[in-house]
Amino acid sequence: MNVLIDTNVILDALLARVPFDEPAQKLFIMAAEDKISACITANSVTDLHYLLHKYLRDDTQCRQALLKLFTLFNILDVTGADCEKALELPMPDYEDALLAVCAKRGKVDCIITRNLKDFNDSPVKAISPDDFLKSV
Repeated sequence: MNVLIDTNVILDALLARVPFDEPAQKLFIMAAEDKISACITANSVTDLHYLLHKYLRDDTQCRQALLKLFTLFNILDVTGADCEKALELPMPDYEDALLAVCAKRGKVDCIITRNLKDFNDSPVKAISPDDFLKSV
């Protein structure tokens, strides 16, 4: 199964945000064991760098975390066309719309996120980490 993982789920795992950390970390393990093919978007990488640096306050740790992510997840590029198409989607949050457009272009089966309400009009099904884990 090919999945796109939203930034909030990545942060749950990396920052051990209880009670969301356990399902997020299970997704990391599934990716490491090749039980799922998981990706994140290129623009999520910049968001993750900013947020990890803010919380960890350590550039070396931040870089190590990103390098680890690069071994676990494929990076789905973001094109100019994706940015334009995201504006056309009837979704309330532009970043989520961009994620949905990239997911569609990348032919992923689903988007794993805790922010389900903003993905109601997504062209790719969104599912919570818990519900995804129950389904596999």
